[in-house]
Amino acid sequence: MLETAALFQHKKANADKLKAFGFRHQNGAYVYEHPLTETQLLMTVTIDADSMVTTCIRDPESGDEYLLHRLAETAGPFVGMVRSAHDELLEKIAQQCFEPDVFRSTYAQKVIDYIDATYHDQLEFLWPKFPHNAVWRRQDTHKWYGALLLVHPSKLGLDGTDDIEIIDLRMEPGKLAKLLDNQKYFPGYHMNKKHWYTVCLNGTVPLDELFLRIDESYLLAVK
Repeated sequence: MLETAALFQHKKANADKLKAFGFRHQNGAYVYEHPLTETQLLMTVTIDADSMVTTCIRDPESGDEYLLHRLAETAGPFVGMVRSAHDELLEKIAQQCFEPDVFRSTYAQKVIDYIDATYHDQLEFLWPKFPHNAVWRRQDTHKWYGALLLVHPSKLGLDGTDDIEIIDLRMEPGKLAKLLDNQKYFPGYHMNKKHWYTVCLNGTVPLDELFLRIDESYLLAVK
């Protein structure tokens, strides 16, 4: 059985997509009922204002809740059918009704808003296997000028246990060598270190300074 929290981690529900899917708004949450036809059970999916997802499977005649699919030790054709139907519906909802919501810090949001307002570019999540990596591309050249990632601090040689948000930007090689100090500016993570560098989105580089760096990176993303 799928781990619901993991399936919807770093994602947020889109209200319009939920309505299009068939959810109804009820008491501050979105509710969707779906008959599991081969099992004669009814599955209810509830998504609250914080995009938390809960499910309940009941016998529509008696109203009793069916729980065996939640118990790892239970097996058999019927419970397997219920688990499969439960998981397939949740995967469909995750794909059709949810959007990435990886970068939540105020600092990251200000960077996202700046690029949206200045260049009208949106983050692109290009790799399903790496949902914590996203890029910005110029609309004319389609070349990347920024990447936003969630990484463990050890990847940059830093202390800490919680993942941190970072941005990768372009710079001319001659200037880049003078910029790197491994405190505010780091060699480009997962990028060509001759042309890219990394900044932690934790306030070590003031926003005004970072916006200028973004502008410079944008200008370098040409053919």
